[in-house]
Amino acid sequence: MTEIADRYRWIARQFTDRVTAVPETAWDNPAPPDGWVARDVVRHLVEWVPAFFASYTDISVPAAMSVDTDPAAAWEGLCDALQALLDDPEVAAREYDTPMGRMSVEQAIDMIVTNDVFLHTWDLARATGLDETLDPDEVHRMLEGMEPWDDALRQSGHYGPRVQVPDDADEQTKLIAFIGRRP
Repeated sequence: MTEIADRYRWIARQFTDRVTAVPETAWDNPAPPDGWVARDVVRHLVEWVPAFFASYTDISVPAAMSVDTDPAAAWEGLCDALQALLDDPEVAAREYDTPMGRMSVEQAIDMIVTNDVFLHTWDLARATGLDETLDPDEVHRMLEGMEPWDDALRQSGHYGPRVQVPDDADEQTKLIAFIGRRP
């Protein structure tokens, strides 16, 4: 197994822990980003990830079961499929042309999926009243990696305007504000 496979496993586990802890009555709670509910956080991941990998002609990320029926099972199905790709060295190393350039399956999962899962862990926790604490080392890594790309990330439409926080705010608060969420 690689560092990337282990990183995904660790971050996905944090999200899975939140997903399985959501009280049944909280799935329709308002969630960041605006206009979403908690269920939509999971829906976002289980819909866009298989769509992204659909162009990879010789691998398959199966469509998840309905988030409306069982959000936890929908997430766990996708999570397990991605982990299987990462845990197979031959598949993980396969390279494809992506909108971000040529990269391996594991690089694509690391750059796109793992980071999205990490950030949406906070969204789901915020929506459902669960623990919002994110891994501080991962927060630091992401914040340092994203700040130089501020303009490009904003122009991509993936993040809203940065929310202003005090200069002495902790790094998690800064990261959440960076992606346009109100900490």
